[in-house]
Amino acid sequence: MTRQARKLEHLRHAVEQELANADFSDVELIHNCLPETALQALDLTTTAAGLALARPLFINAITGGVAEAAAINRDLAQAARSCGLAVAVGSQMAAIENESCRDSYRVVREVYPEGIIFANIGVNAGVTAAQQAVEMVEADALQVHLNVPQELMMAEGDRDFRGYRQQLAAIVQAVKVPVIVKEVGFGIAREQAQQLQELGVAAIDVGGRGGTNFLQIESARTKQQISPELLQWGIPTALAILEARAGAPAVDILASGGINNGLLAAKALALGAQAVGIAGLALRILLTAGPEKLVEHLQQILHELKMVMVMTGCATISELRQAPLVITGRAREWMTARGLSR
Repeated sequence: MTRQARKLEHLRHAVEQELANADFSDVELIHNCLPETALQALDLTTTAAGLALARPLFINAITGGVAEAAAINRDLAQAARSCGLAVAVGSQMAAIENESCRDSYRVVREVYPEGIIFANIGVNAGVTAAQQAVEMVEADALQVHLNVPQELMMAEGDRDFRGYRQQLAAIVQAVKVPVIVKEVGFGIAREQAQQLQELGVAAIDVGGRGGTNFLQIESARTKQQISPELLQWGIPTALAILEARAGAPAVDILASGGINNGLLAAKALALGAQAVGIAGLALRILLTAGPEKLVEHLQQILHELKMVMVMTGCATISELRQAPLVITGRAREWMTARGLSR
C-alpha cells in the first residue's frame, strides 16, 4: 500500500473512531471565591519550544501528502489564524518522497503567513529530510514524532528502532529551528524525557493515552486482532505530563492526547504544560460539521479556559501552572510508585 493510500485510511478511521477525552478525573483544581481578577484582565500568552504563543492552545499534527489533505490543512490553517493559534502539519515524509505532495503542506503557510507553524517528520527520516520539512513550510519549529506501538501494528511499519537517539541528536544539531519531540498517543516517561533533555530538544509533547488511539486505528485498518488490554497501552496524558516534567525540568512540556475542552486544558496547564494541542476532535468537527463549527469549538475551549482561570484566581498561564490542586486515586498511586511530585 502506498503512503498516500495509508494516510487516507488513517483519516477515515480517525473520524470513525469513538471520540474519547483524556482522564483527568483524579486531578481537581481548587475554586477561589475571591479571585481578584477578571476575564478582560487575563493574559493567555505562553511559550512553546521557546517560541512566544498568543494562546496556550495549538492545532496539532493531523495530515498532509494527499489531495484531500490540502483542503483539510487549508481549513485548519484558517481556523488557527482566526483564533490566533499555532498549528502543526502532519508527517511530511510523503512530500519528501514525492514533490507533487508538497502543496498539501505548503498551503498552511500560504493561508497563515504570520502564524507559528510546526513542521513534522519521523525520527528515522534523517537530517536531510528534517531540513527539507522545515524549509517546505518555513517552519518556526520541527516536531519529530515517535510512534513505536503504531509502527509495530502496521503491516508495513518499522520493526527495528535501534539508533533513534543518535538520529534525533543529529537532527537537533542540524536544523536551525527548535525541535519538539512528540509522541502520538502513548506518552513519554520520566526516563526518556531525561534522555530527550540531554539530547538538547526544545520541547516535549507528551502525546499521552486518552485521545486518538493509533493501535485501534491500525487494528481496524489491517483487520488484525489485538487484545483489549493491549489496546490500552501507554501512559495516560495527565500522568505523562508529570513524568515528562520530572525527567526534563529544563524543557518546555506540551500536552496532547484527548484534551478536548477548557477544563481539561486548564488541568493540563496546572500540571505543568506550557501549551495544549488538539488534533482528533478538530479533525472530526472539521469533516463532519465544517470549518465554522471548528472555529466555534476552539473559541469555546479558550473561553472555558478563561473561566477556569478566573475561578482559580489566575491572571496568567504562569499563575495557572502554580494553582492549588488535589491529586487523588490512581494518579496519586502512580505518583507514589514512581516518586513523582507536581
